[in-house]
Amino acid sequence: MDSLLGSSPLVFVIFTCVMVGWLAYMVGNALAVTWRKMAQVIPYILLLGAANRFFVFALFKGPLLSLSGYLIGTTVLMVIALLSYRMTLTTRIVMQYPWQYERVGLFGWQKKGA
Repeated sequence: MDSLLGSSPLVFVIFTCVMVGWLAYMVGNALAVTWRKMAQVIPYILLLGAANRFFVFALFKGPLLSLSGYLIGTTVLMVIALLSYRMTLTTRIVMQYPWQYERVGLFGWQKKGA
């Protein structure tokens, strides 16, 4: 499992998923609040994934050039950022245009009366 994740499972969960995951959440949130396109999440998270690999290497003596570790960690961060983006965008649209849209679930909206 260590070779697949590029670090120990404890480091992956606590550091990558929780600590760096919070940064990914904030990236998605910031892009949605400023009305940016969802596609802009991708380059930011690719860079965040590289930074995550470096910090795992520097702080926890994990391998720096672990392709599987980078891909798995970046995928987790991408999912977090995209979910954050969609939740924040839904909240912004429903709050800014309450006469036109209503919330449908956590990630969607629809026109009122539809």
